[in-house]
Amino acid sequence: MDEKRNLEVTLDKMRRDWDERARENARFYVNTERTDWTDEQFYASGEQTVSEEIRSDMTNICQGKPPAQMRVLEIGCGAGRITRALARLFGEVHAVDVSGEMVALAQQALAAYPNAHAYQNNGMDLSIVPGDKPFDFAFSTIVFQHIPSREVIETYVKEVCRLLRPGALFKFQVQGDATMQTDPDDTWLGVPFSQEEAAAMAGRCGFEMRYNLGAGGQYYWLWYFKK
Repeated sequence: MDEKRNLEVTLDKMRRDWDERARENARFYVNTERTDWTDEQFYASGEQTVSEEIRSDMTNICQGKPPAQMRVLEIGCGAGRITRALARLFGEVHAVDVSGEMVALAQQALAAYPNAHAYQNNGMDLSIVPGDKPFDFAFSTIVFQHIPSREVIETYVKEVCRLLRPGALFKFQVQGDATMQTDPDDTWLGVPFSQEEAAAMAGRCGFEMRYNLGAGGQYYWLWYFKK
């Protein structure tokens, strides 16, 4: 019961903290490069991320399937910076965030993209995402770096596995710098993973960790392929 209560407290704090950040300056907390993003600059930064991390990796991501025919999942959509860029590339996009304030902004950003959908979830599972058809790809960037709980992260990974088709890729980042101290009450600096811990989590969650990049650093990329 104590563990369940502790988890509820963590999830509630994640939601409250990100709602507060969204009200203060959503775009800054989504991308801290600047405090005064214009619409054009903000969405262009999302296009840049998609160009660097997705368009450059289409062999692993698409596996021969045309992007316009792909169903894509995003974890931690924030104000829709990446989601909007994904919607311009893929046929169908579904995105979640723990913050209702952020999701409301994402929905505004996606108003002209009927193929993209943003939902507020509970911060660890994907029960709100329509699971009538399998997803072809899942993506998350600068999200798990903020999660202070291994249980929350691993539950997310298991949920992504549940929704993906066999062989599909989940490409995402975790916090990889073990020298950075983590506080279970801190929803900004997340729990770190070593390369060995990341590979073990993949196996427990139904994935094969085929590639990884940036072990030991704050932005540690993982390529998990569903078994």
